[in-house]
Amino acid sequence: MPCAPAISTMSLGRAWVHQMPEKLRQAGLAGFQGVEMFYEDLEYLAKAAYGDCSKPEHILGAARQARSLCDENGLVVMALQPFWFYEGLIDRHEHELRIQKLKLWFQIAKLLNTDLIQIPSNFLTKEHISGDLDLIVADLIEVADLGLQQNPPIRFAYESLAWSTYVDTWEQSWDIVQRVNRPNFGCCLDTFNIAGRVWADPASPTGKTPNADADLEASLDRLRRTVDARKIFFLQVVDAEEMETPLIEGHPWHNPAQPSRMSWSRNARLFAYETDRGGYLPILKVAQVIFEDLKYEGWVSMELFSRTMTDPAPTVPEDHAKRGIASWKKLKSDFLETKSSITQLAGRL
Repeated sequence: MPCAPAISTMSLGRAWVHQMPEKLRQAGLAGFQGVEMFYEDLEYLAKAAYGDCSKPEHILGAARQARSLCDENGLVVMALQPFWFYEGLIDRHEHELRIQKLKLWFQIAKLLNTDLIQIPSNFLTKEHISGDLDLIVADLIEVADLGLQQNPPIRFAYESLAWSTYVDTWEQSWDIVQRVNRPNFGCCLDTFNIAGRVWADPASPTGKTPNADADLEASLDRLRRTVDARKIFFLQVVDAEEMETPLIEGHPWHNPAQPSRMSWSRNARLFAYETDRGGYLPILKVAQVIFEDLKYEGWVSMELFSRTMTDPAPTVPEDHAKRGIASWKKLKSDFLETKSSITQLAGRL
């Protein structure tokens, strides 16, 4: 499919601060074509409608409501996420509970009219998860095969998070995608997680890893040489703030239970091109490889997590939607309209 803009429903304000109807309304007004639907948003809707979100029928009712709201605002649900803390669990009873939960997610996906579920790489501690690659791959084959049994089939986008316990680079996630080797199992690439792992370090006084530029160039060279764009099920384009002081003990965002990159991600992401707000990651280099070298076509999500989402001001959903669409328009201008290799693609937007 041609590139089209999506926004995460959570990026328009955390569900427990701003209500989904207003977030979706502002996304539609701004010009977004789709949204990533967070399971937590459905829990919020269920609590509001039924006073409880623990029963499957309440979550399914919330999914119906969310689909109706999206229809009213001209929005497609491009993905349901995050199906997290899944692969590599040491406690296999917990694994079976996740599989049972997945069966509910299949029902939710159908109600939302999406065929895509995102799985972020596991960041539970080593007490709870194994780094055994064979186990990780076997677990992901299991969900892929279950997805193939659905009608229509459900696809999975596996994303490496920059702070995950074992799978924290795009190279590792791509290796796993190849090992799983199922038509409905691909990856989600995220410019923040790529640049934020190999190039940036919020705990460093420089904000960068020791060999940042060389390591990024080597990683991007591997990206352009190895990844099949048909296996990129969607792309997230997002930047982050450079820390004024290292995100270590004593920093207001420091959490001893979280890796520094996770605390940074939760508090300080930015949309692309927001250098005036402190954005500094080389995300456009990453995007250039994906758009120009890999010839990616598909959904582009302007996903954001930020402390600004907890601001209770009623203008927050509108402000974030406008910032997100401005980022998309600039990205589209830079990569989808001015490049001769993909002008036909841009013309179909």
